[in-house]
Amino acid sequence: MSTSILVVEDEPAIQELLRLNLEDAGFTVHTVADAESAQAQINAALPDLILLDWMLPGQSGLAFARILRGDARTRELPIIMVTARSDEADRISGLEAWVDDYVTKPFSPRELKARIKTVLRRRAPESAQVSLTVGALTLDPITHRVTADGSPVELGPTEFRLLKFFMARPERVHSRTHLLDQVWGDHVYIEERTIDVHIRRLRRALEPHGIAQMLETVRGSGYRLAAQK
Repeated sequence: MSTSILVVEDEPAIQELLRLNLEDAGFTVHTVADAESAQAQINAALPDLILLDWMLPGQSGLAFARILRGDARTRELPIIMVTARSDEADRISGLEAWVDDYVTKPFSPRELKARIKTVLRRRAPESAQVSLTVGALTLDPITHRVTADGSPVELGPTEFRLLKFFMARPERVHSRTHLLDQVWGDHVYIEERTIDVHIRRLRRALEPHGIAQMLETVRGSGYRLAAQK
């Protein structure tokens, strides 16, 4: 599953420019023209990042960013503000709304893609489309390959997403609820114990390589990928 970006931009030419460039970079792109449509899209499924125009019809992008930061569900959602307003006071207002970056028009598509990847590496590393290495494990999200000391590890699509999430955050403990929200999506309703099934499958895939023990059960808390075992 590729990284999803929600573009909130009311100018059709700029919206299309962003869509084409981001799809060319391998992102899945959804486009809307106002904050109300953006909220409906977010309610259906959380994107990995939002590109948000400041000047929107109706509610401004700045006001919408503040609403997103005030909601527990979207508080950590990476947001890049795209705007023609370049004054220092405007930049400060944008950053005070807790957006992650601020890009002024006209912008270079190449620079914008670099900024997106930088924000994702910082805020959502499993979505940044960069190779991840933890101990003997290496995961390439572009080719969808996982290796252990150079040997291929065969994984199903769900186990791949689960391992990708763990490898982006080694040594951190994740509860079942958190894993369901982050790996399956908060719009998907399945039993928490489903996590245990996929953890077992992931361990079985790692076992022939002698590294199943890297995936630890933390009693009463959840699961953790140890950097070294």
